[in-house]
Amino acid sequence: MPDLLLELRSEEIPARMQRKAAGDLKKLVTDALVEAGLSYEGAREYWTPRRLTLDIRGLTARSADVREERKGPRTDANEKAIEGFLRGAGLFSISEAQVQSDPKKGDFYVAIISKPGRAAEEIVAAVMPDIIRNFPWAKSMRWGKASVKPGSLRWVRPLQSIVCTFGTEHEETVVIPFEIDGIVASNVTYGHRFHAPEAITVKRFEDYASSLEKAYVVLDAERRKDIILHDARDVAFANGLELVEDEGLLEEVSGLVEWPQVLMGSFEEDYLSIPSEIIRLTIKTNQKCFVTRPQGSHLPLEGGGRSEAAGGGDLTSQQNHPTPALRADPPPQGEGALSNRFILVANIQATDGGKEIIHGNGKVVRARLSDALHFWKRDQGDLPDLETLETSAKKFGLDLKKPLDQRMAKLDALNVTFHAKLGSQGERVARIRALAADLAKITGADAALVDRAVVLAKADLRTEAVGEFPELQGVMGRKYASLQGENASVATAIEDHYKPQGPSDRVPEDKVAITVALADKLDTLVGFWAIDEKPTGSKDPYALRRAALGVVRILLERGVRLPLLATTRDADLLAFFHDRLKVYLRDLGARHDLIDAVLTPETDDLLMIARRVEALTAFITSEDGKNLLAGTKRATQLLAAEEKKGTVVADSVSEALLKLDAEKDLFAAVKAASAEASDAIAKEDFRSAMAALSKLRAPVDRFFEDVLVNDEDAAIRANRLALLRMIREATGTVADFSKIAG
Repeated sequence: MPDLLLELRSEEIPARMQRKAAGDLKKLVTDALVEAGLSYEGAREYWTPRRLTLDIRGLTARSADVREERKGPRTDANEKAIEGFLRGAGLFSISEAQVQSDPKKGDFYVAIISKPGRAAEEIVAAVMPDIIRNFPWAKSMRWGKASVKPGSLRWVRPLQSIVCTFGTEHEETVVIPFEIDGIVASNVTYGHRFHAPEAITVKRFEDYASSLEKAYVVLDAERRKDIILHDARDVAFANGLELVEDEGLLEEVSGLVEWPQVLMGSFEEDYLSIPSEIIRLTIKTNQKCFVTRPQGSHLPLEGGGRSEAAGGGDLTSQQNHPTPALRADPPPQGEGALSNRFILVANIQATDGGKEIIHGNGKVVRARLSDALHFWKRDQGDLPDLETLETSAKKFGLDLKKPLDQRMAKLDALNVTFHAKLGSQGERVARIRALAADLAKITGADAALVDRAVVLAKADLRTEAVGEFPELQGVMGRKYASLQGENASVATAIEDHYKPQGPSDRVPEDKVAITVALADKLDTLVGFWAIDEKPTGSKDPYALRRAALGVVRILLERGVRLPLLATTRDADLLAFFHDRLKVYLRDLGARHDLIDAVLTPETDDLLMIARRVEALTAFITSEDGKNLLAGTKRATQLLAAEEKKGTVVADSVSEALLKLDAEKDLFAAVKAASAEASDAIAKEDFRSAMAALSKLRAPVDRFFEDVLVNDEDAAIRANRLALLRMIREATGTVADFSKIAG
């Protein structure tokens, strides 16, 4: 079976767009081919900065002939019905249709539609122009003289050539020469822009990939990443250093080069006085370079405190900076120290061994670090207009002798907007402050430390370091707080109140940090619910789902009992928390039916829900659990059926109407099990409560063997149904067993 090779070569595609674009190309082409009646054995996409490539193996050479019978109206139908049938079937005259008879429905028309198969080459040539013209780039451009014409080709960067070859492994391939805006598909491509600018004629994927390799192009992006990573590790090790690895940067850099060449540059050691996070981000953001550290040191990965814009927080920074990529943060283990060497990746194999490239990158790195050092020092100094900040300082109990306090006062004095409908940052801090004071009583955190942490939590938004690198919100606040002698819990809370930023991010541990983190996220959620800015579908511009998941994780992983309904006063928001809780518990392996069995609309203690689910999960697979489930389902299902029919159920069980031993024994067993279960639930010992209720299995079985519930005597029937209701109410204190599968 033949294979198809497709390459779309252009000017440099932005690195962040390449992986998705290659995936889109694969899906669009394969979907179009399958829809046209072709099949294939496998397809793989590739990408470099200058090309998107698709390798489709085992493509059928021709689509199958299709014969379709389309049933039409009766032969005596009106003229309009017949005309509609002819249009739909593609017939010119009713004489082209056949007449078939049905013993019940009479004679009716049938159109026999035959569609001959088409050659794969014809199909490819037909579908590709539309795919290219309508390619889903996030941003695209027009170029050249043709760009002034309506409907001219748009592409992410100017499209330069197209390769499209087709053929079997052992036969000569052919070119499928479709055309789009003057670019005709051929079998000619080009290698590295500088090292191999000559034309390359290709046949099929194997010689295409090997020819590009000889022309200084590594086609496979994963292989380019592997080359960069291992060469960078080796270069660092050879210089007595370790590479500070960064998966996001590695992905980006692999999209900037076709022939990766790893080099090492350096900067003056004086710049190492700058916090490592600033050095790392300065070098990464401005020069796309990796930093190194002495062997054996421990430096946390990217970004202790994430931008609120990236995770449901500060909107001021979100307005002015692109959202940074999110990733998990490791536990803080002490920063260690960076070295003054950095790793850069060039796209050319320089004749001088890369000296000029290293020199040029070093100049830029030094200039940027000089700026960063300036930010770092300025943030530790006094603001020039302290007299204008006294009102704000008094409002928040700030000490204007301290730099971070000054920045918070400035944030309030400037009336910086958090959200048009939710007021300023200063007003927001005031709300969080009041909420945190109440939460401290629940978490057991020191109220004074909580208050101090809250009033300083957003202060670093006015620092120059965070202005340059919004990703460092919280991290810089912690550093500046430590420099001015704040309590360690306060400094930690300033960084950790943004956490967790996602399912794999760490959760605050210090009670002060836990309290401030909860207050911050709850204020955000309550505020946006109040102005009806809730997530819709896949849209969640303020990351409210992430904020709610953060609350869920803090409550569950740190064992905090918080009545959410009393705190938020919003049943709809509580339902939103329930949804996030379900997602979280399912990710941990909990069965959805067990979650539904313990979750009621008014339950607002998420920790209690989680503990019930945990106990139920462990219990329901045990022998006692199976007994409890089997013994109560029959009773509750029969009761529900009778209630649906409107059968009278007594208000309570009358012992005088219990005639048979089996129903007397069941009544006694339910009373005893209910009392035992209630005592266990009061102690939050849910497993013991379930174990107590599981003892009902035997008396329930005897009851159904010996007792007819729907007795002819209405009073006895109502009394026996009341006995079944006792079972439902007793088990309902633990879970709604009717929702459990099995």
